[in-house]
Amino acid sequence: QVQLVESGGGLVQAGGSLRLSCVVSGSIFNIYTMGWYRQAPGKQRELVATFTNGGGTNYADSVKGRFTISRENAKNTVYLQMSSLKPEDTAVYYCNARHFLVSSRNYWGQGTQVTVSS
Repeated sequence: QVQLVESGGGLVQAGGSLRLSCVVSGSIFNIYTMGWYRQAPGKQRELVATFTNGGGTNYADSVKGRFTISRENAKNTVYLQMSSLKPEDTAVYYCNARHFLVSSRNYWGQGTQVTVSS
């Protein structure tokens, strides 16, 4: 069982920045794809940013150039640096770990609320 614990959410004004953290139980980055998703009220959960199996990154068009996903292997932590935040970025942000080969091994954190005021 993989456990993910997010932190770093909060209330910020438009144009501001936040950094989300996701601490992972165990060293799993070599067999799990890590990513960030978000879900706004009344909307489906959507991809924000992920690492690819080849070691690259993938971003939603709406956050390209503003958000950066990174990780610190020694701390088993994945980050999402968010800059130039907009009110439409308001959502609950979730950390995700998906096994490279076994799709049923798909884990979510509890989520952290990000609210951007105009």
